[in-house]
Amino acid sequence: MRCWLDSCPKVNRLAYLLLRYEMNVVLLGPPGSGKGTQAELMHERLGFVHYSTGDVFRDHIKRKTPVGYEVKEYVTSGRLVPDSVVIEVMNAFIAEHVGKPIVYDGFPRTIPQAEGFGRVLDGHGLKVDAVVLIDLADDEVIRRLTARRQCRKCKKIYNLTFRPSRKEGICDECGGELYQREDDKEETIRRRLDVYREQTEPLIKFYEDKFKLERIAGELGRDKVFEELKRILETGKE
Repeated sequence: MRCWLDSCPKVNRLAYLLLRYEMNVVLLGPPGSGKGTQAELMHERLGFVHYSTGDVFRDHIKRKTPVGYEVKEYVTSGRLVPDSVVIEVMNAFIAEHVGKPIVYDGFPRTIPQAEGFGRVLDGHGLKVDAVVLIDLADDEVIRRLTARRQCRKCKKIYNLTFRPSRKEGICDECGGELYQREDDKEETIRRRLDVYREQTEPLIKFYEDKFKLERIAGELGRDKVFEELKRILETGKE
């Protein structure tokens, strides 16, 4: 009997292939490199569960879980959430999504987190299947992020360069005012890049020493980066 997949687009064939595995893919890269966008595409088109530490923290806080109360104490006081709590949250997330492929967007951030992540995966009988660095030069990071605007009402994100609103300064969805967040001002971005180089860049060598780390040039743009990601995933599982 002919498989129904034979007549499907290749992306659907790849999604079917990946859903047969508990695949764990780590996306690394500086702020503004497009990690979140690629993780969302992997979720929408390939069936991956999207793990973003900040989003998962907010979900726990909203649901008022014990971990949520703990995280909220750190966030409201302006303190960094300890690695032990980050790993606890990630462990619960993996347990909640057993049997599904997961893409980790900007996690781990430090070598201690990466080591804890490896131990948790091992405890679930899993491993890191691929680490992909979406690289982007500082000047391009600054160009992209300083062009971002957010709606004050519905929080939708726009970009003056490649995803502007139809009417300047006005949200297409709700008509709210668009503004530039403090996080997207050049001085703040440069500080974030300094933190990235200090804390996260060492992860590149950490994962290169363990197995091959794949690199994609972020300058390629959203669609071409996604095509490269699919190629990497296909190579790893076919």
